[in-house]
Amino acid sequence: MFKFITDKPLWINILTGIGLVLMLILLFFGSLDWITGYGKFEKVPNVTGQHIIAAQKILEDQGFEVVIQDSVYIDTVAKQAVIRQSPEADAVVKTGRAIYLTLNRTIPPQVEMPNLTGFSIRSAEMYLQSLGLKLGFVTYKPDIARNAVLEQLLNGVPIKPGEKIAIGSVINLVLGSGVGGDETDVPDLIGLTLDQARATLSSLNINIGSIVSSGAIRDSAAAFIIKQNPTLFSNVTGPDGMPSKNKIRQGQLIDLFISEQAPIKDTSFQTPNN
Repeated sequence: MFKFITDKPLWINILTGIGLVLMLILLFFGSLDWITGYGKFEKVPNVTGQHIIAAQKILEDQGFEVVIQDSVYIDTVAKQAVIRQSPEADAVVKTGRAIYLTLNRTIPPQVEMPNLTGFSIRSAEMYLQSLGLKLGFVTYKPDIARNAVLEQLLNGVPIKPGEKIAIGSVINLVLGSGVGGDETDVPDLIGLTLDQARATLSSLNINIGSIVSSGAIRDSAAAFIIKQNPTLFSNVTGPDGMPSKNKIRQGQLIDLFISEQAPIKDTSFQTPNN
């Protein structure tokens, strides 16, 4: 089979081998430009803002490779849209180069709701922004803590600190407007349940201060008010010899004392609670 080789002198075989090697080397380097695409360049198209499927088609149609590098979340951008590309648009690169894309996430990440109670409006807004949350409507209600956050709401419902919410959520705040200017009689809460007292005070824009329990309480909402401060009457008597009613302003506080036992009220004549 190899007689045609063995029949020839050694020096001819050596020269033939060297010639074949040289031909292979020349063939390799001659085709290197074709293999590597040397000298072929393309301008990178702008796919920022495009959906990933459309962006991938545009890039691959021009011979580029597409690589998803990262994902972020921006609530003002469409889901699965291209946020960034590298190399950037209009850059001139070799054909077949990989284009790295950063996409907008489909599902927003979550953060824990902070406790903004007591914050000023400016501090609360900065805190929300640092977490990727947005400040919505700001409303006011009478309270001695003027311009301080009293309540934090998500979709109109109070949200507790630590609850998981999506980045981009809008948080509405209720701030204290200070003590109201008009005085009213201190309401009589003795004998009401704590839930009833809350409703009464809320309708008057008066806030609950401390809640002090007398003995063990199984259900505080159903416990009875046995004492309040300020009391219904003052120690000052009027011209008719009757005790004068205490006054209170909107936004001020009433401390409540509760018990599981309902108090016995003397409806014939009420005196100040002590």
